[in-house]
Amino acid sequence: MDNVKINKEDEILKLAVKAFKKNAHLQFEIKNLTKQPRETFDFQPDTELNIEINGKVFRYCAEIKNTFTNIDKMLLLMHKQKLPHPPLIVTTHVNAHTAEELIQNCIEFIDTAGNIFINQPPIYILVKGNRPPETRRTPANKPFNPTGLKMIYALLCNPGLENTPLREIAETAKVALGAVGQVIKDLTALGYLIDMGKIGYRLVQKDILFQRWITTYPERLRPKQILGRYKGEHANWWQQKKLDPLKAKWGGEVAAAKITKYLHPEIITIYTTKEHLDDLLLEYRLKRDPVGEVEILNQFWGYNEKTEHEDLVHPMLIYADLMATGNQRNIETAKIIYEKYIVQLIRED
Repeated sequence: MDNVKINKEDEILKLAVKAFKKNAHLQFEIKNLTKQPRETFDFQPDTELNIEINGKVFRYCAEIKNTFTNIDKMLLLMHKQKLPHPPLIVTTHVNAHTAEELIQNCIEFIDTAGNIFINQPPIYILVKGNRPPETRRTPANKPFNPTGLKMIYALLCNPGLENTPLREIAETAKVALGAVGQVIKDLTALGYLIDMGKIGYRLVQKDILFQRWITTYPERLRPKQILGRYKGEHANWWQQKKLDPLKAKWGGEVAAAKITKYLHPEIITIYTTKEHLDDLLLEYRLKRDPVGEVEILNQFWGYNEKTEHEDLVHPMLIYADLMATGNQRNIETAKIIYEKYIVQLIRED
């Protein structure tokens, strides 16, 4: 179990309750907190709690996070109808923009800065605009830097990779050999890798690890891979084109459209390498345009994925690209991809 994560969640909840009392000037107590084992491989908050506000008790499904990201918000909006109780976000800080979006979607929150949204008639509390408290990086964040994210992606996409030589892991994840051991150590400390002795390592809690990768990838890894924005000859130029899978692959909305037949792409995403970029631009007559519909990203992995469609990136990356857009139709398509392709990959053996 990820004890560091659990301890951090307990600390965040304690500080958020303290900030609530200070800013709302009301009695607020946690009456019962239950951390449930995950029974599905879909989105599922693992904490249910009863809170008492001025003598009235309310039950919530709580999402306790050090940082509440845009992807966290999208996942919650996608799945909140399945929850047995109203969701409650507990985090270090909800900024003004995110607060407005959560209020519009009737998602309640409290944070350690004292920002509050509680909407349980007859109780209605709204406090926003408080600045975040000073925070420091915790050990739980260590494997979720760009290098760690590359390795996690490679491990999730390649079952058994954790038991190959370090050099093979480095080549597959496209990271420095010297970094592999540290990431393995960090993932072991957080409970995502179990050292089985002579048997080797076992990757566990893959559904939780995937969710953490999804929420971190758009902020810490994806922006660093963007090679440029471009414009095609006409709106549907990509429909008549084929990519050489050894040189480039479709990602994002195009890849999603090809495997689901559910989406009409607005942004054309292509993953390639820097060495193949110029040839790609020339062959498909793409012109640099900062607001063009074509985004080209660096292929940050070092292997040729074995997928049903060789010219498409892995379904996990298609899902991540869609979720990063925040577009509702893209999110609906992402859910289809999750249920059809991803659940089976992150299921525990």
